[in-house]
Order: sequence, then structure tokens, then C-alpha cells
Amino acid sequence: MDSSTKSNKTRSFHIGLLPRIIIAITLGIGAGYILPLEIVRIFVTFNGLFSQFLNFIIPLIIVGLVAPAIADIGTKAGKMLIVTVLLAYIGSLFSGFLAFGVGELTFPPLLKDNMALTSVLSPEDIKPYFTIDIPAPFGVMTALVLAFLLGLGIAYSKADTMMEFFKEFRNIIEKTIKSVIIPVLPIYIFGIFLNMTHTGQVMNILSVFIKIIAVIFILHILLLILQFSIAGATVRKNPFKLLWRMMPAYFTALGTQSSAATIPVTMKQAVSNGVKEEIAGFTIPLCATIHLSGSTLKIVCCALALMMLQGLPYNFQMFAGFIFMLGITMVAAPGVPGGAIMASLGILSSMLGFGDNDLALMIALYIAMDSFGTACNVTGDGAIALIVDKLFGKKDNE
Repeated sequence: MDSSTKSNKTRSFHIGLLPRIIIAITLGIGAGYILPLEIVRIFVTFNGLFSQFLNFIIPLIIVGLVAPAIADIGTKAGKMLIVTVLLAYIGSLFSGFLAFGVGELTFPPLLKDNMALTSVLSPEDIKPYFTIDIPAPFGVMTALVLAFLLGLGIAYSKADTMMEFFKEFRNIIEKTIKSVIIPVLPIYIFGIFLNMTHTGQVMNILSVFIKIIAVIFILHILLLILQFSIAGATVRKNPFKLLWRMMPAYFTALGTQSSAATIPVTMKQAVSNGVKEEIAGFTIPLCATIHLSGSTLKIVCCALALMMLQGLPYNFQMFAGFIFMLGITMVAAPGVPGGAIMASLGILSSMLGFGDNDLALMIALYIAMDSFGTACNVTGDGAIALIVDKLFGKKDNE
């Protein structure tokens, strides 16, 4: 009896993922003011290696999870794919026009003092002791197309041997996620906040852009509440409880700044919200690449603010075309830190007339808030998964 009681106490003392992430963020900020540069470089080196590993495994995660999920779902995958893509695109469009409307109302009075943006410097990151390049086997979009092709092919041709192979491959990916990625994530997040605090990079930029960031942050919260209100009404559940269960994914993305790296946590929390595992296995990896409503909101706000601050001409028609193109461009954006802004530089230049200095300021402003945009993206993925599960998951129970 005593031994079983002790084992139960040991199990109950287990610290969940969300507390570990919060502890990592808090310790990272605190240690950034105390630890010497030599120690900080150790964590920077570790983070560089882990980032390379993430970049390598992200395409494999997509193929390993999406392909068998599509094959399991079978003929419904075609309809589910269309619905998921439409929901993600509509979400991006809505967030873009919301950002433009609110920005038009709030930015002029907030930015009337016209801050000297060109004085903002981007401090160089702390250099790691060494780096190892681990190229990805193929790109994210290639992984998605390959996963769709193989999944649909297996479903329609009833290729049992291929199905068994992908089930085994999925097991390998899931064990890698559980045994390697999830346990290491808090250390990785600690290193990120340690680096940011030690260099003073975020605070230097935030001190100039604090008003814009405040507006964008409030918009992110409102967007998430709206997304989960719609999802909650669809599945007839309390939207705030649904949103609260997604907080581990939110805080993980806050540290990793990567939608793709947060896929395992987002899937776990979506399932805890009642989404079927095969639905979550399909929608979450897909939405990690195509659903970037938080990033869209942030890019539109930043672009509008910079155009106002520098006196560049703009109108609604210009931004409407930009937002529609941005929604499509976000599909090609890799789910890694800064991926969305890098993918959008082309249309910022071609459609809004941004020059090199404008793009540099855009990157500085975007990167300062990359964590919050990514966190909004992945948390919103949970809302889309709920709606898709309501539309397609219920039929399996009948």
C-alpha cells in the first residue's frame, strides 16, 4: 500500500507542459540579466542545433502525419481539404481587413508625433560557438503536396502495403515528437528568451514601436475570442474553455516562434478539446502552413503604420488587393520563425511600393512581435479543427 501511495504521489507531482513553458520563459528573462556571455553562448549554440533539427524534421512531420491521416479518412479527404483551405483563407482575409479598419481608426492619433523609425537599430544576435547545417530533405510545400498525393493515392487505390508503411512511419514521427521535441522544447524556449534579454534586442525595438504593438496585441486577443466564439457556437461548447485548453500551444508558439514546431502541442490540445485524432492529424499540420491569420493581421498593421509614418500614399483598393494576395502568399510561408514576413516581402515591394529601407523597418517591427503572431496562428488552428471535426468527424460515429 505504501509503495503504491508513493508512486501515485510521484505521478501527481508531474509538471505539465504549460507550467514548464512558463517557468522556462520566466527563467530565461531573469537569467538574461545575470549570466555572462560565455554561458549565454552555450544556450545559443544549443538552440542553433535544435533549430536545424526542427527545420530537418518539419517536412517529415507533415508527410508522416498528413499522408496517413488522409488515407485513413479516405474519400472524405478531398472535401475536408477544400473546406479546411477555405476556412484558413477566409480567416486570413478577415484578419487582414480587420487590421486595416482598426489601423485606419487608431493609428493616426497614436502616431501623430511621428517617431524617427530610421534610428531603430537591429542588434546582432549572439554568435554560437559552432553551427551544424542540417538541410531539410525537401521544402514544406513539397511535403504538403507529397502528403496529399500519397494520402489520396493510398485511399483511392486501397494500397494496403503503403498504408502499413505510413502507419509505421507515423509511429516513428510520433515517438520522435514525444521523446525528443516535447521534452527539449522548454530548454529551447529558455534559450530564446535568454538570448533576447541578454542582447536587449526586443526592448530596443519595443521602445520605439510600443503603441503599434499594443494595438496589434489587443487585436490578436479579439481575433482569438472571435474565432473560438464561432467555433464554440458551431460545436455548442463554451468558447472560453476551448480557448483556455489551447493555451499550451499558445505559449509554446510564443517561445518557438514557429507554427510547424508547435504542431505536436497544437494537435494534443485540439484532441483535448474533443477533436477526433484523425481530424486533428489532418487539419493541424495543414493549418500550420496555410492558416496565418495572426501573421496576416500583423503584416497589414505594420505595413499600414509604416506607410502612415513615412507619408507613403495608400487607399482601400490598394490594401484590398494586397490582403487578397497576402492570404495566398501565406500558404507558401514556411512555419518557421520569420517565415511569413520573408514570404511577403515580394508583394510588399510590388503592391505597396516598399523600398529597401521600408522592408528593413518592416522586418524589424515584425520580428519584434513574431512570437505573438505565431501564437495567434497556432491557437486559431484549434478553432478551425473544431469546425472541421463538426462537419466531417460526426459521420464516423453514425
